[in-house]
Amino acid sequence: MSDRVKGFPAFGKGVRRARSWWGKAWLQALEDTSLDQAPLRQGRKYAHAGLVGTITVSPGRIAATVYDVEDTYQTSVHLTPLTDGEWNRFLAQIAAKAGHLAALLDREMPRELADAAADADVPLLPGIGDLDPECTCPGWELPCKHAAALCHQASWLLDADPWVLLLLRGRDQDEVVAGARPTTGVLATAAYAQPVRDLPDDPPPGELGPLPEFEPAPGLDVDVLRLLVADAAVKARDVLATGRWPATDDRRDHIRMAATQPGLRDRLDVEPRAVRAWQQGGATALDVLEQPWTPSTTDTARARAAWASGELPEPTVHRNRWTVHNRQLRYGPDGRWYPYRATDGTWWPTGTPHRDPTAAFADID
Repeated sequence: MSDRVKGFPAFGKGVRRARSWWGKAWLQALEDTSLDQAPLRQGRKYAHAGLVGTITVSPGRIAATVYDVEDTYQTSVHLTPLTDGEWNRFLAQIAAKAGHLAALLDREMPRELADAAADADVPLLPGIGDLDPECTCPGWELPCKHAAALCHQASWLLDADPWVLLLLRGRDQDEVVAGARPTTGVLATAAYAQPVRDLPDDPPPGELGPLPEFEPAPGLDVDVLRLLVADAAVKARDVLATGRWPATDDRRDHIRMAATQPGLRDRLDVEPRAVRAWQQGGATALDVLEQPWTPSTTDTARARAAWASGELPEPTVHRNRWTVHNRQLRYGPDGRWYPYRATDGTWWPTGTPHRDPTAAFADID
């Protein structure tokens, strides 16, 4: 097991909260298991105070040293790893849809994947009683405040990297990727990094002679084929540059192609507003168009301060949408303001997103 132990540096002081739905599910399991809320509140304070040391994660166990006023304690929380049969069913669910593995590689845990795992009787996320705390302190609570502090910081780790949860359930990223892919192969970045061996020299110019010309196959639209090949080349370049396959489904991929390849736009059944949003700011802008959300109290206060500093008109605020007559700014999860204008009662993305609401408001054309 030693080669599957992963260490994470200690978090510094600072108030943080789980933001991802899977990080919140982890905390919900902690709260549902506890019979006393006092140690949970104290543990949250310890986590925010930076009293948890380096965290190590291995199959079935997350552990750290937790510092108290007078002593230090060795604290761990245990989560039962999946059996081989459960892993086989879970890997089959990942392999059933290419977007699942792509999302995981992009550090996202799709709800659809978690639901599919539950349907296959695979306990991916912890539930009531699944988190088993252990601590060297004399406290009798389950969990004690030290284990609660560790669990709070564990939710922050899960926010940034859902592979932590899969490692706790028994397998690391390489094992999951290898088991979920139906065919053998390597990541594009790994293949690209391999040295080239035994390739012949390029032939002298003109030695091959002119290449034969072929008539296109019946029904083949050569212009569309050229556009698709160009789009595939862009995707391949991004994979080589990032090592991650784009996390997208067929619908979003069609929107992306319509936005970036004008020659394909009339051939794809996509909503014009979605295309405009992608042109405005890619996948994040599409989410801003389609998924209203409620910013945290801190984000809302920061947004109001930025709005007031620009002496902008008084808005009507609903969740992340700030409206002034037929103009609107939508506050995105990336901290930028996305400008919109109402046309015939429909809000259309327009202009360029900015971190400064004054600049975004002025950019509404």
